[in-house]
Amino acid sequence: LEIILKPYNWATKDMGKMLGGDEEKDPDADKKEEERLEAIRQEEEERAGKYAKIEAEREIMRQGIRDKYGIKKREEQEAEAQAAMEAQAEGSLTRPKKAIPAGCGDEEEEEESILDTVLKYLPGPLQDMFKK
Repeated sequence: LEIILKPYNWATKDMGKMLGGDEEKDPDADKKEEERLEAIRQEEEERAGKYAKIEAEREIMRQGIRDKYGIKKREEQEAEAQAAMEAQAEGSLTRPKKAIPAGCGDEEEEEESILDTVLKYLPGPLQDMFKK
């Protein structure tokens, strides 16, 4: 009778673990997980610092080239173009269409369908026939 019970107890213990029952947890598991997450965070910070340093060096080189050839940054060019457009539109009564904000005034009329356009050019009796 003892021989039969020993394998039975062993099987239920392992089956309980597989089914999500009481498992023996490593007491240092939480500590190890925290250390692992901390190591990952530090590696990401180092990587970000490395790439920030590389990008700063590249920007210094780009600025040297811009200064040498008299090229402006895109942001500066766009800002100057915007300022020129606003200065041009300030005292003017007729502003360029791009300077008018969307939704202010000039709303376009609905386009007529082709059938409406054709009906305009038909004689009166034919127009009445198509309208009915």
